[in-house]
Amino acid sequence: MRMTPNMQRVTLGGSDLADFPGEQESAHIKLFLPEAGQSSEEFGRQVQSGSKAITRRTYTVRHHRPDALELDIDFVVHEGGGPACDWALRAGPGDIIGVAGPGPIKAPDRESDWFLFGADMAAIPAAAAALEALPQDAVGHAVFEITSDDDIQPVSAPPGIMIHWLVHEDPHVSSAQQLEFFRTLDWPTGQPGVFVAGESGAVAGLRSYLIKERGLDKRKMYISAYWKIGLIEDQHQIEKNAEAA
Repeated sequence: MRMTPNMQRVTLGGSDLADFPGEQESAHIKLFLPEAGQSSEEFGRQVQSGSKAITRRTYTVRHHRPDALELDIDFVVHEGGGPACDWALRAGPGDIIGVAGPGPIKAPDRESDWFLFGADMAAIPAAAAALEALPQDAVGHAVFEITSDDDIQPVSAPPGIMIHWLVHEDPHVSSAQQLEFFRTLDWPTGQPGVFVAGESGAVAGLRSYLIKERGLDKRKMYISAYWKIGLIEDQHQIEKNAEAA
């Protein structure tokens, strides 16, 4: 289902999801992508053998309906978007995909005094799911950067969370809009619960601001670069691991 011009939702279902743990919205999963036209038998053999030839990509559990054995996964889509994008655009009833996980849930500390979110299109599924899991009396701000006004989507956040939509038309160029918006905020008192994710360059600026200028403890924030302009996921992961080391 096309959620917005640049966001495609694919619902995965079937008995293989019977043992998928509940309450994992915002957790990451690994998707194992079949080649176009590949038979389910051949793909299944590849998955079972742990073949390194399978293309893998990381995505987020947006919604999980255990009783229906369904997972919703949201994909940012655009022309030439890569193997996951291509699979999502052509996916239909009966198509197959492999799922591994889930990994840890991505969320700020629920005991925080207030909350601050920053996310681009790639990170909105995780951020939106984390927002929807907050206590109903939560207050704060969520700054979501989208490709066009038509990419605004419903988010069932607590009423005290103000959602701000910023338009950045060219995802091939790093944006400082979220950082500029953070700087203009009238910060409430108390400790914020922070969730920041998205493009590497934008996240680096936000991380520096929050730690160096605001003096926040990086160990108490969720901050993650999900992707980097010009790199596919495997290349970006290698770079992140090298930086961490």
